[in-house]
Amino acid sequence: MTLSDNHQLMLTAGKRTIDIETKAVAALEARIDQHFIKACDLILTCKGRVIVTGMGKSGHIGNKIAATLASTGTPAFFVHPGEASHGDLGMITRQDVVIAISNSGSSAEVVTLLPLLKRMNIPMISMTGNPDSPLAEAAAVNLDISIESEACPLDLAPTSSTTVTLVMGDALAVALLEAKGFTAEDFAFSHPGGALGRKLLLKVEDIMHGDNEVPRVKKESPISQALLEMTEKGFGMTTVVDDNNQLIGVFTDGDLRRCVDQGQDIGSATIGDVMSTKPKTIHRDILAAEALGQMENGKITALIVEDDEHHPIGVLHMHDILRAGVI
Repeated sequence: MTLSDNHQLMLTAGKRTIDIETKAVAALEARIDQHFIKACDLILTCKGRVIVTGMGKSGHIGNKIAATLASTGTPAFFVHPGEASHGDLGMITRQDVVIAISNSGSSAEVVTLLPLLKRMNIPMISMTGNPDSPLAEAAAVNLDISIESEACPLDLAPTSSTTVTLVMGDALAVALLEAKGFTAEDFAFSHPGGALGRKLLLKVEDIMHGDNEVPRVKKESPISQALLEMTEKGFGMTTVVDDNNQLIGVFTDGDLRRCVDQGQDIGSATIGDVMSTKPKTIHRDILAAEALGQMENGKITALIVEDDEHHPIGVLHMHDILRAGVI
C-alpha cells in the first residue's frame, strides 16, 4: 500500500506525539522524592476526604484522579473551582486535603480559592508546572508536573502536560494504596458491579439452589426413584443421604451410563449398590469463583453444598455461575 503525503504526515505526527509524551512521563521519575512523600503523608493523615480541583483540561484530569483515588481506598471527589466560588465551597470541610491542579499555577478560578482555603486552614497539595507560581507558593507541597513542550506543534493544546498530570495522580493513588495495604477484596467492595467484584465477593450461598430444590434419596431407594428425583430437580444428579440426612453418596447421569454399560440390573438394584461414595462437595461460604475452579478441575458441572454436619443444603450448577457473571 502506497501512502499519500498526507497519510505519511499523519503517521509522523502520531509517532512524534507518543515520543514527546513518553519522554515527558519518563522525566517524572526523578520527581518522586521528598515532596511526593510529604504529599502522601498529608493524605494518609487526613481525617476527611481528598478534594481535587482544576480548571479546563486540568479539571478533566482532576476528575479522573479523584475517581482513581476513591476506587483505591482514598475517599475523594472533584469540585469545579468555578462552582466552588458560587456555593460548592461548602462541600469542603476543615478535615479535608485539597489537590489543586494548574499547569501554569495561576488559573484565576483556582487562585481565587487560595485565601478561603488558607482561612479554613485546609492543607493543599498543588500540581503545577511552575514552582514559582501563586498556586505552588500557597501549597503545603508542590508536585512538579513541568514539561519541556506540549506534543501539540503549536505548543498550545494541553497534551504532554495533561498526560504527565494524570500519571502523577496515578503514582499518588498507587503509593497510597500500597501504604494502606489495600487489597483486591477491598477493591471489589468499591466495584461490586464489575467482574472483579463478582469474583471476589460472590459466595456459593448467594447463587446456590437450596432447601426443597436439593435432590435427595435414601440408599435403599430403587434406581427408578432416583431417576424421578433427578428429572424433577433437573441437575443430572441426586444426593444420597442416611436416616439423619447426612450425605453418604451421589448418583449422577454418568453413574447411570456406567450401570447400563456394565449390564447392571437397573430394575432390582438400589442406589446404595451403584452410587459414588465420594461426592464432590463445597461449603456455602466458599467464593463462587473457587467453586468454578473445582468444577473445572474435576470436570463436573455441579457441586453439592454441605454444612458442617455433612447435611446437603444446596446444589451449585455451572449454569448458576454463568448467570451470575463470575466467568
